[in-house]
Amino acid sequence: MSQLAIIEKLFEFAILVFALSLHESAHAWMASRLGDQTARMLGRVTLNPVKHIDPIGTILIPLVMLFLPGYGQFLIGWAKPTPVNTRNFKRITRDDILTTLAGPASNMLAAFAATLLLIVLMHAAPNGQTAVRALVLGVGDPGLMTSSPVFPIAMILYIAVALNVILAVFNLLPIPPLDGSHIFRHMLPYNALRIYDSLGMISLILILFIGGRLVMFFAGPVIGLVDWVLLSV
Repeated sequence: MSQLAIIEKLFEFAILVFALSLHESAHAWMASRLGDQTARMLGRVTLNPVKHIDPIGTILIPLVMLFLPGYGQFLIGWAKPTPVNTRNFKRITRDDILTTLAGPASNMLAAFAATLLLIVLMHAAPNGQTAVRALVLGVGDPGLMTSSPVFPIAMILYIAVALNVILAVFNLLPIPPLDGSHIFRHMLPYNALRIYDSLGMISLILILFIGGRLVMFFAGPVIGLVDWVLLSV
């Protein structure tokens, strides 16, 4: 594995940890705004990763996916779930959906902000356009990493776009216990809801075998649109 590839993987891991922390903090912030202070009292309205890290989902699984041969094309993980007591909401269904959507929305906003910063970098920094185009086209030159401080910054921002989009889409899948399931369950009749909530291991199998394909089916066009914008501006 090349030095550039190792550095890129370490960047991916650090950005994933931040994206997961942002995601859970957004859940906690929205719940607090809507009347449930459970997560706020536990210190979860923060970007400090220490408050959100799950040893398996935030550390072990992502590192295995990054460095084990054959798993480098798709990176995902999870943090400690944000505790929410829906009884504290004034309008339970609406507020539960808003709290749920806050996580993926925060990741999409982070991806949008990173895209804007990449555009600024392209026009304001020496070699900025060269560095960003190299990343988009997948022709990164190891010499750029050491010769220009612009390339590492561009790499961090570009990885942030992709990972935040992937994380948002992944969490919106209607598979328990992902965020999408919290929204989907409000649409189900009671009898179907009982079956849906008891999927258990079936959910894990679905995530493992079709989760990656589904995520890239929806996230791929979004990332492709970002690439088109970056190559056009």
